[in-house]
Amino acid sequence: MDRDELIFQEYKLYAEQKENFIDRNFRTNRFYMISFVTIIFAMIFTNNVVFMERLTSTLLFSLIGISVCALWWMNVDSYNTLIKIKFANVIERIEEKLPVKPFTEEYKGIEEFRNKKVFVFSDIQKLIAVFGALFFFAVFVSEFSPLIVKIIAKITAVFSNVKCGI
Repeated sequence: MDRDELIFQEYKLYAEQKENFIDRNFRTNRFYMISFVTIIFAMIFTNNVVFMERLTSTLLFSLIGISVCALWWMNVDSYNTLIKIKFANVIERIEEKLPVKPFTEEYKGIEEFRNKKVFVFSDIQKLIAVFGALFFFAVFVSEFSPLIVKIIAKITAVFSNVKCGI
């Protein structure tokens, strides 16, 4: 195998790895989307379930939802970084040794498109993760604030009983 054939085989292998990585990214995002929807349905169907006297299932699911959305955001961001840096840069460097540079041209086209400030798929995923986290946070606050009020009321009652006893 001559040098040019070896370079082409490495290029081909790396391009296949990039596509496999992108496919894994889509499967991961599908997992997060299904988790997101499942948590919402779990919150709806277990609305009035209470644990340990005051801890509601809605409160627990909202915390889980916030965590899932945060992980989803970080996952989208890390996949994007890896795809841009690890795969795109390496493939472009290998393409410098080849007569045709399809990924380099594709990347230039994507950058031109992105510079027009149009949302791409990863931006939409991040936006959904942010809105989901805000939704779950709002639910958490609405469920948690009555607990805080009850705790403050009990503490106030204890202190007023202590003052009256003195």
